[in-house]
Amino acid sequence: MIKLLYFARFRDQLDCAEEQLALPAHIDTVADLAAHLSERGANWRGTLADSQALVAVNQEISGFETAVKDGDEIAFFPPVTGG
Repeated sequence: MIKLLYFARFRDQLDCAEEQLALPAHIDTVADLAAHLSERGANWRGTLADSQALVAVNQEISGFETAVKDGDEIAFFPPVTGG
């Protein structure tokens, strides 16, 4: 199982803050995971295909090429600004 977290507007757009998911065998990277989740429908595709989407794997900022494995925590969130 992996833990998925969705933050800020992603949480609102997907109407989901977090979930547990059995990691399908064909998923090796965050990009594979995003593609798998995008199969849920247009809303998921539009949100996770966002070229500005950021991701963290096990609380470390990562890229979509980052490997994922059973037990990981993957968070998707939009870019943030500070001041």
